[in-house]
Amino acid sequence: MELQDFSKAKYTAIVSDLHLSEAEPIHPRFPLWKKFKTREFFFDDVFVQFLDYLQQKSSGEKIELILNGDIFDFDSVMSLPKDPTFRVSWLEKKRGLFPRPERSQFKIQVILKDHEVFMNGLKKFIQNGHRVVFVIGNHDVELHFPQVQKQITLFLGLDEAQKKQIRFCEWFYISNQDTLIEHGNQYDPYCVCEQPTHPFVQGYNFKSMKLPFGNVACRMILNGMGFFNPHVDSNYIMSLPEYIRFFFKYIARAQPFLVWTWFWGALVTLFYAFQESLEVPIKNPLGVEDRIDEISKKSNSSSRVVRELQELAAIPANTSPYLLAKELWLDRALIVFIAFIVILEIMLILNSISNLSFYWAFIPLFAMLPFYLFYSKSVTSLVSSYKQPDDRILALSSLITQTDRIVYGHTHHIRHEMIGAVEHLNSGCWSPAFLDVECTKSIDQKTFVWIEPYEDKRKASLRIFKDQKSKEILNKSISV
Repeated sequence: MELQDFSKAKYTAIVSDLHLSEAEPIHPRFPLWKKFKTREFFFDDVFVQFLDYLQQKSSGEKIELILNGDIFDFDSVMSLPKDPTFRVSWLEKKRGLFPRPERSQFKIQVILKDHEVFMNGLKKFIQNGHRVVFVIGNHDVELHFPQVQKQITLFLGLDEAQKKQIRFCEWFYISNQDTLIEHGNQYDPYCVCEQPTHPFVQGYNFKSMKLPFGNVACRMILNGMGFFNPHVDSNYIMSLPEYIRFFFKYIARAQPFLVWTWFWGALVTLFYAFQESLEVPIKNPLGVEDRIDEISKKSNSSSRVVRELQELAAIPANTSPYLLAKELWLDRALIVFIAFIVILEIMLILNSISNLSFYWAFIPLFAMLPFYLFYSKSVTSLVSSYKQPDDRILALSSLITQTDRIVYGHTHHIRHEMIGAVEHLNSGCWSPAFLDVECTKSIDQKTFVWIEPYEDKRKASLRIFKDQKSKEILNKSISV
């Protein structure tokens, strides 16, 4: 098979946010527990049809398939090895394995085994002469481990020539010198990989990886709260009245002590995330330039582009414990705790003076309730607002890479518009996203970006795949 030149592409397909994870077993007593993760909602066969469709659409021409981040969801894998060669802590048993080489290798094995249909389709696609580029996102940040990348290529069962048709890019890729492709988490302070050029940190006798705050929260909190779907923000970012209604409608019988699950998970998240911000990345001073050169070659860019794009990354939210505490609702928990202690002390003093019933303590508690509700309502989550890159980032990215088109993922929201001179697209998602716990209100996007020849250039369109064919959406196919 003739090897392709990665710097040139005639046809390019871009998908993101598939969130392939392990299959969740059906729980007889509580069938809604992580129902979105069950095999019922696997779309592997649809993705294979999608690959077949792309090959028909290109009329035999070679295709560049960009898997643009969060293809695998390491954060939601809860499986544990039967006979581990490493010590599994109590926290790992509760919330999943830590991001270390041997543990991440086990997790990708679990995912690949459960998605054999998907991987066989990808294998056939590569064997037909097409190429695949993995751009690392935030939920599959463990793809940085060489052991994980090797496990994927081994599972595909390709020969040596075919293995060269696969690339793993740290956070961006430039297609045909006209399109910059990034997952987009680098501009989100809650999901940014702090140093994708040097993502590893040294622990005591082990190598690990810095996780963004969003990843830690998914592991330590959402993995223990199975009625919340992490693929749709509105499923877990709610107001206090919405949380209360949700609790009594779905959770009270199955998980009556949910508040405790949230509280200790939030504390661990805060501690873990802040501790990670203090970790120093592993760097070999003699190999820094080699590392930059390696990234630039894989991404079809230059060392200068790598350095300049890295400067655009957001400041990690991990560095601000107060901000994290607000996002985790720990500030509101602290207010309740302080109020309880103060009122208890006052009641003890009054009780020592006169035999006063402790039932009187409810009066100041109820008196404080309006102020507490007012404060809670005034605090809004910033998680969703930071996900979409702003106009300044788009303009600077375009100038740095000398491209007129930028494609992101990460937000799960489709977009196609001109922002100044830059064509901006967001490929949406394929993840099992539902607006309800019963998994009846599916977002079901299965959208992708398709770039094809147009006159002497290429044009991009945002499309949706359905019923073994696709159609253009948003009606904004623009040639640049």
